[in-house]
Amino acid sequence: MSNRSGAPVVVGVDGSPSALDAVRLAAREAATRNRPLRVVHAFVWPLLGVPLGPAPDAPSEGGLRHQAERIVTEAVAEAGKVDPEVPVTGVVVDGAPTAVLLAEARDAALVVLGSRGLGGFAGLLLGSSAVQVSSHAACPVLVVRGEPRADGPVVVGVDGSDLSDLAVAFAVEEAARRGTELVAVHAWQHPTPLGPGDMLPLAYDLDALADDEERVLVEAVAGWAERYPEVPIRRRLVRGAPARALVEESETAQLVVVGARGRGGLAGLLLGSVSHAVLHHTRCPVAIVRHQDAP
Repeated sequence: MSNRSGAPVVVGVDGSPSALDAVRLAAREAATRNRPLRVVHAFVWPLLGVPLGPAPDAPSEGGLRHQAERIVTEAVAEAGKVDPEVPVTGVVVDGAPTAVLLAEARDAALVVLGSRGLGGFAGLLLGSSAVQVSSHAACPVLVVRGEPRADGPVVVGVDGSDLSDLAVAFAVEEAARRGTELVAVHAWQHPTPLGPGDMLPLAYDLDALADDEERVLVEAVAGWAERYPEVPIRRRLVRGAPARALVEESETAQLVVVGARGRGGLAGLLLGSVSHAVLHHTRCPVAIVRHQDAP
C-alpha cells in the first residue's frame, strides 16, 4: 500500500468539545506516523451571503471570520500540548464541510473527525455528510468514539470483499504501529433474498455454511502473519449481526476498522442501519477505509 509520502493527517474542527477530542487523537496519530498535522475549519458562511466582519461599532476582533480563526488557533494550540514535535498548520477554508473534507482527503494520509459537533461540522455524523465523507474520501477516515485507549486490540471487520481486504491491510499496520494484536471478525447470518424472485433453499446445512464462512475469514488474513510476525492475529467467526459483533468487540478494543462498503456479513456497512450502529455505538474510535492508497 502506498504511504503517500509527506501527506498530512487532517483533522476537521468546529469549536466543539468533540472536535478538540479529534484534535488530540489526530496529533497522536500524526506523531506515530511521523507526519505533519493539518487543522481545517470549513467556513460555510460565505456561501450563505451573510456579513463576515464585525458589526458596526463592534470590536475589530469580532465577526464570523475572526471567530473561525480563533477556533483554528485554539485547535492548533491543543495539538501542541499533545506533542510539541509534531508540525501543525491551521487553515480556514471557505466551503461546506463535506466538500472541504473530501478535497482535503485527496492529499491526506488520514482524516480525523469528531463524532458530533456544531458550527461548520454540525451533525457531521448524524446525516448524509457522514456517509459522503466516509464513503468517498480518498484516504481512511478515523472517527473519534468513546475514550481513546492505549491498550486492547485492533479489531477489523472482514467479509471477503476488496474493501474488506484493504481494511485488513490498514488494520494490521495499525496493530503493528500500536504494538498490539489484531482481531479479525467475520459475522454471518442465514442467506437472504437478493431481490424480487430470488429463490432460496428451504433448508441449509449449517455445518457447511459455517465451514464456508470460516474459509472467508481464513483467506482474509492469510499471509499477514508472515509479513507482520510481531502482530498476533486472532480470528473470530460470529453467527449473528455484524454491527452487534463489532460493537461488542469495541468494548475492549482501541480501534475498530471497517471497509466503506462490503458484501456478505458487512454488506452496506455505511449505507444503512449497520453503519448507524457501528458509528454511533462503538466504544472506541472507528477507522473507515475505502481507498487503495491507505497509509
